[in-house]
Parts: sequence; C-alpha cells; structure tokens
Amino acid sequence: MNPANGSCCVLIPCLNEERAIGGVVADALALGLPVIVVDDGSDDRTPEIVAALPVTLLRHAHRRGKGEALRTGFREALRIGYDSVVTMDGDGQHLASDIPAILEASRLYPGRIVIGARLLNREQQPTGRRRANAVADWGISWACACPIADTQSGQRLYPRAVLDLVDLPAEHFVFEAALLITACRERGIDVVSVPIASRYQGNFRLSHFKPVRDVTRITTYTIGRLIHYGSILASYRRSRATPTIIAH
Repeated sequence: MNPANGSCCVLIPCLNEERAIGGVVADALALGLPVIVVDDGSDDRTPEIVAALPVTLLRHAHRRGKGEALRTGFREALRIGYDSVVTMDGDGQHLASDIPAILEASRLYPGRIVIGARLLNREQQPTGRRRANAVADWGISWACACPIADTQSGQRLYPRAVLDLVDLPAEHFVFEAALLITACRERGIDVVSVPIASRYQGNFRLSHFKPVRDVTRITTYTIGRLIHYGSILASYRRSRATPTIIAH
C-alpha cells in the first residue's frame, strides 16, 4: 500500500558506520518517520546493526559511492510512493532532532529543496573545511543562478520533483551538486535553508570525502553546467542575492 499524500521518509546512505549508525537510525525512527538505509558495501557491522531495526535496508554488494547510494534510496522512495525524502549521513554529524524544523520549512515553502545549513557553532569547523565550503557555495550558487546557504550539507529535504531526477548522469559527491543545479535550472525549484549546528567535534570516523579528488570533480561539473546554461554574468548576479534562511 502506498503511503498517504504528503508523506516523507528519512534516507540514510552509509558506509562503515558501525559506531554511530544504530543511534542515528533509532533517533530518526523516534520521530515516527519511516527510514530507508542504503548500505554502500560496508565491511564492518553496519548492515547487521541496521538489519535489527524496523527499517528498509538496501545493500550494495560493493562500494559504488554516495551518489549511487542516494540514487538507490530515491528509487525505493519513488517505488513506495513517498512525496519527499529527508537525507542525512550515518556518522552522527546530522541529528534527527533537526528534521522537524526542516519539515516545517517544507510546509511553509512547499515544493522547495530544504537544506539543513551548518550556520550555527561555525567555530567548530576546521578552517580549511570552512573555506572550501565557502568556495563551493559561491560556485554552486552561481551555477544554480540563485543563492544557496551550505551547498555541501548532506541533510536535505528533496520534494518529489527532485527525486524524479534520479537518473542524472553524475556520480559520487557530484550527484548532490547536480541535483541542486538541475533542480534550480531545469525545474525552477527554489532552495531554502534551516540553520543547524556545525558538528566536527566528537568520535566521528574520517570523512569519505577526498578534498583534492572530490573538489576537482565537483568544480569540473559546475563549470561545465555554467557553460552549458549560458548567461553567465546574469546567473552570477542572481546568485549574489541573500539566501532564504528559515529561523526556528
């Protein structure tokens, strides 16, 4: 049976998150939301921990990257019939307690992408990461032709119209940038942000994001999209407006 109209699920892509995944999933379930977990070929206890919880668990036989994990989750959400998906990482840096504010922002601004933007406690961000995120916000907002706060956050609400972009030709971490750019440019979908805390302190595993490799991939894709859509100066001017941020 398909879920009722307006329904939302939580999607958690993960890879080797045995230290945190149980608590992350349990906190999401405590909100009363259905949860889809996509295990991207973990070789630790992650799938065993998740399998013991009342969630939909999908597994890749080998590692295929975050983009493909999200794509697998999107397809399952579309198959079941959800109207939107909230994504969050499995390492504990995203809190389920931020999801109600994200859902409320979606209610106030229906049809938009909602980003949990790491705007609070930014002093916790390593200087290099903060600078890299600022550059990414500048470039991806330009490619989107609209201002976006925290283009690198993995905690987002995607409406159905964005889930339908599941077959975009982009892989790994580029997929998340591609969703923003294509949704804004080709679907006319706006983006709003909800402030959440920056969390870089604690017992987190090393990031799967490789700065040189992944920044190069994202930059190359973004530049290509700018050239593809044209009107480069007009796009830049539109991207310099103030992002829509929903306080809570």
